[in-house]
Parts: sequence; structure tokens; C-alpha cells
Amino acid sequence: MARTRAEEGQSAAASSGWPAVATVTAYAAAVVAFAYALMSLYWAVGGHALVSTIGGYVEQVARRGGALPVLIALAAALAKVAGGLLALALVRPWGRMIPRGWLLSGSAGASALLVAYGGLTVLLGALVLSGVIHPAGDVDRTALRWHVGVWDLWFLVWGILLALAIVGYWRRTATRARRDGTANRAHS
Repeated sequence: MARTRAEEGQSAAASSGWPAVATVTAYAAAVVAFAYALMSLYWAVGGHALVSTIGGYVEQVARRGGALPVLIALAAALAKVAGGLLALALVRPWGRMIPRGWLLSGSAGASALLVAYGGLTVLLGALVLSGVIHPAGDVDRTALRWHVGVWDLWFLVWGILLALAIVGYWRRTATRARRDGTANRAHS
């Protein structure tokens, strides 16, 4: 029995293992987001461990206490939870309730922000730590090491995982979108 081009393409995609990789990266992106949200939540409820690794103005505000650092940490935790849910929407059945275009553009925007922010801050921090860039003011090298090796790297890894999950979602849903005509509904 002869196979159609569509069946051959689906067979090639399935045999490549790409769907499994995309699913794993979506769950990994969610885990990274939720773990980061837990750190923010810990700081929101008054935890001070590792606050010194943040450095700068944020550390000073956190140490002073009050409503502002709590609200900032809670907002950060909520944003990170939303990012984790966005990653899960790419692979969970309830994610189908979100229009494909919205999910793709929202998750792609989030991924781009995470990769750009994480990548740029890791690169610049590494250049400062290695002596290639000499800032005019004082540098908290301990906090900068933490940003390069943990905090900002965390954003970069999260963004890359989310990007891989997006590619998997796009590949998995592209055929269905063309078949259902949903890819062109916004243009009609």
C-alpha cells in the first residue's frame, strides 16, 4: 500500500523522537519556572537565605523589609508560575483551549525575553568577572558570580527549554492547523 506524503512526513517526525524531546523540554521548562517561583515565594514570606546572592538595590530593599519587597517577590512568583503554566499548556490537553496563535505568540515572546535577558546578563556578568569589562563603580563579585552561575543562567536555561517545547508544539499542531483551516482564520 502506497503512503501519502503527509503520512511519510508524520512517520519521519514520529520516528525522529522529536515529540518526546518537545514534551520533556516543556515539562522541564515548567519545573524550572515553578522552582524559581518557589524561591520568590520563599523571599516573599520573609526568608532571607541567599538574599545576599542577589546583591544591589534588590538586596537592600529585601533586607529593609516592609510591604514593597513582599509585593515584588509575590509578583515575581506569580509571573514565574504563569510561565510554568504556559510551558505546560504546550503539552497538556487543557492547553488546547488556548487558540494556537495566542499560545505560540505568547510562549515565543516569553521565551525570547527569557533567552535575551538571561543570555545578555550572563554574558555581561562573565565579561566583568573575567576582567574584559571594567565597570566604573564597585562590583559585588559574589552576587555577580551567583547571577552568572545561577540566577540569570536559570532564566537562560528556562528560555531555551521553552523554545524547544514551542518548536515541538508548532510541529505537532501545524498539520492539524492547516487541515482545520485554523491557521488562516485570523486573516479571513
